[in-house]
Amino acid sequence: MVFGAGAIGGVVGARLHEAGSKVLLIARGAHHDAIAAHGLTLETPNQRVTLPIAVARAPAAVSFGPDDVILLATKSQDTVAALDALRDAAPDGTPVVCLQNGVENERIALRRFASVYGAVVMAPTAYLEPGVVQAYGAALTGAIDVGRYPSGVDGRCREVCDALAAARFSSRPRDDIMRSKHAKLIANLANAVQAICGSDAAADELVERAREEGRTVLTAAGIEFVADDVADIRGRWQRWDVGDIEGRPRAGGSTWQSIVRGAGSVETDYLNGEIVLQGRLTGIPTPVNELLQALALKTLRNRHAPGWLSAADVMARL
Repeated sequence: MVFGAGAIGGVVGARLHEAGSKVLLIARGAHHDAIAAHGLTLETPNQRVTLPIAVARAPAAVSFGPDDVILLATKSQDTVAALDALRDAAPDGTPVVCLQNGVENERIALRRFASVYGAVVMAPTAYLEPGVVQAYGAALTGAIDVGRYPSGVDGRCREVCDALAAARFSSRPRDDIMRSKHAKLIANLANAVQAICGSDAAADELVERAREEGRTVLTAAGIEFVADDVADIRGRWQRWDVGDIEGRPRAGGSTWQSIVRGAGSVETDYLNGEIVLQGRLTGIPTPVNELLQALALKTLRNRHAPGWLSAADVMARL
């Protein structure tokens, strides 16, 4: 079961369905209605296909079986509500795999479920209209490595990786999954910059300052975060043959998509906000990430479009 059928959840569900796995999506609102009425449409650089995947509005509408695995793909700000709904509906031993950005979701899940797995998801995807998801990798859809939380590998972890590998993902078990998730966290600090500044070509210095703060506070907190394969974004995109869909490149990352789609929330509190939290715990100032966290919220609340501030504007506020 894939809970949260947006860019990542929808693409993962579509690819698993194509590979022969039994998949149920949980989606809400117009996205649920479009999938229920017409199926889920998957667009890639070389195909457009509509798949008849089962969909439900909530876990309460699902009859869980003993072999079900939950792939949790909601945004981090929706994790508590999603897990509470799952706990009311799913058997106690149901495993939960967190296909999410940030590093807090697994901790939240472990309060409610005994069998929790972290997953590092690296896949250029998009969800901008109900019933349609996009995957920009032509050779491979992306990479999803999985490990037990807080550490280790077991048989179920290998089974999940095998299913993903059969579904056009690179996927391998990792016994130190949270190291890789913290590496992805450092990369994701750029998400807020893109949501605020749009495609400003002068944003590199701002992004690097946010990431340097992140590396500083994680080091001070004794948290391991170096994973070279996670940081190699350009190399991955070349290996996966990332291309345009109908002549259009992927316009922006997950936070940018939330702003453009008019979503009611963004996950910046669990990305830049994680660095702010660690800075406050270790006594290290994090002014760049604090400002990005505040401006991302202002972008959302005031319904600004990405690009309403330039990178120079943001730097001037520091």
